[in-house]
Amino acid sequence: MALLHLAGPANSTLTTGRHGRSTVELLRRVECHPPPRSFRVHARKPAAGGSPGAGTEPSSSSENAVLKAAWYGSELLGIAASFFRPSSPPSPEGADAGGDVEGGGAAERLDHAGVVEAIKEDFARSYFVTGNLTLKAYEEDCEFADPAGSFRGLRRFKRNCTNFGSLLEKSNMKLTRWEDLEDKSIGHWRFSCVMSFPWRPILSATGYTEYYFDAESGRVCRHVENWNVPKMALLRQIFRPSRWIWEKR
Repeated sequence: MALLHLAGPANSTLTTGRHGRSTVELLRRVECHPPPRSFRVHARKPAAGGSPGAGTEPSSSSENAVLKAAWYGSELLGIAASFFRPSSPPSPEGADAGGDVEGGGAAERLDHAGVVEAIKEDFARSYFVTGNLTLKAYEEDCEFADPAGSFRGLRRFKRNCTNFGSLLEKSNMKLTRWEDLEDKSIGHWRFSCVMSFPWRPILSATGYTEYYFDAESGRVCRHVENWNVPKMALLRQIFRPSRWIWEKR
């Protein structure tokens, strides 16, 4: 509300309206009966880089915690199951493209085209669940990441893939599309499996894996999995009995 300052003698009175009220009378009335207060709602400007869904962070954090716990639990379960799994007979020399962790000498080193071709062949061997991958196509300290977490180490990745495969009754993996970009390659895939748990859960998902290559060696230095399904939805599939169980009952 603006204040109106009127110039004039100090003892002068002004009349307003038809009732002839003086200015002094009006001021007294205002002092005795102040107008009702008005309230303003101030919207706080979001911080730079903030997201509209910032209020959902606690639930997202809890979901990530659950997913990480399940991820590490499955890794430990796979390690435990590996002690009860009969050791497979050694494959003939040269039959397994991934048999040499060190990748052989310089003469056996793959160029970029050879690395890409090796990865495509690994998909045909369902390397995600068999651990049968061309190790010389990867750096020894390659980073492996997915929505649940990340770690470094080619040996650990191979072990986890092999152990996870031992928990499956059957599986199917298919490379559906391949992209070669300037800084990476992307393999799009479709995967489904039936786990060997008593309730025979079925896991099914599509996604893609990003392969980043070391500038000097040409080998894969980062292997990043991305799923096209919500993280918790994929986890819930593990606890859902398959239709086969219900039909048997």
